[in-house]
Amino acid sequence: MSEWLSRQEALERLRVRPQTLYAYVSRGRIGMRPDETDPRRSQYRADDIAALATRRARGRSPSAIAESAIAWGEPSIATSVSTVWHGRLIYRGQDAVALAKSATLEETAAVLWNLAEPMVFKAPSSQAPHPIGRASAFAQLALLASQGRPSLGRSATSLCAEAAQTIGALAQSLGAAAGKGPVHRSLAQGWSVDDAGAEAIRCALVLLADHELNASTFAARVAASTGAAPAACLLAGLATLSGPRHGGAGEAVMQLAEDAARYGADAAIRRWLGHDRPLPAFGHPLYPEGDPRATALLAAIPVDETLQQLEKAAMSMTGARPNIDFALAALTRGLGLPRDAPFQLFALGRSVGWAAHMVEQIVSGSIIRPRGRYEGLLP
Repeated sequence: MSEWLSRQEALERLRVRPQTLYAYVSRGRIGMRPDETDPRRSQYRADDIAALATRRARGRSPSAIAESAIAWGEPSIATSVSTVWHGRLIYRGQDAVALAKSATLEETAAVLWNLAEPMVFKAPSSQAPHPIGRASAFAQLALLASQGRPSLGRSATSLCAEAAQTIGALAQSLGAAAGKGPVHRSLAQGWSVDDAGAEAIRCALVLLADHELNASTFAARVAASTGAAPAACLLAGLATLSGPRHGGAGEAVMQLAEDAARYGADAAIRRWLGHDRPLPAFGHPLYPEGDPRATALLAAIPVDETLQQLEKAAMSMTGARPNIDFALAALTRGLGLPRDAPFQLFALGRSVGWAAHMVEQIVSGSIIRPRGRYEGLLP
């Protein structure tokens, strides 16, 4: 057996679709390198493929297969919005980290929504004053969802225009000041942050705009496939994002940082792991060499002493590098933002990706019908 296999050889030995092969590579289960004779092609590590093929040949129960399918992204949905490739986050062919150096969220939306010009995120003029924060975000999207038109049969232009207004309303519900200008500056004004802080918020929003077919994006696509209104699709994404295994992880990270400040970094991590809980803010299955989003954001902000010590202790005990949740905690503490800012930034940034996937799903014309397996007792 040769050490490296071609794409076709890998597909034949695993008996999977190309999307599944790419998912294994993205998640570090199969090594990949450029073909030395043709850099446009890739080669795949034969030992990794043999190990996967062996496990597949042993057979699994239907429930195990179903669980694996959900956990690793199968059945897959074809998308051209974003992907993770060789440890890099790609937005429609563009490196997200490179975009985050100067692009606004509006300009990033133009990339993800496949538009020639950036949209303006402006809330509907009829929107009344309201409290700000997470609860307000849910309430505003629910109100707009109840008033919105179904998405079926509408052009991409129409859907993008309504999505832009919905994102504008979401931004205001999270504290963005009303008025003109890019949303990161409006949010910085509402949070009383200076220009340097506004730039850090801009960077974070761009880096959070999309990330493959994650749980909240899948939920938004399911809603879109039924023809739900744009605001309803974003609300489905927001509800899913709130879970502690997704965007809600920011709460755990803030708690870990507070524990580190109180007890010391080593003790805080030992306490956390001692309760049989995975350590938040460190490691990511798609980025075994480190989350590039975290690297980019941490380079743009000061990191306080507590988080520096936490990073050193985590690396020493687990070997895991900081991920985007750690960077959001550093941004929140460094700028004195609301404690829930990691979730709020995540929600606002990712709403652009949800809208992109909504439009793509509507244009595809298909409905997503997940299938379940009944395991109860028959009468």
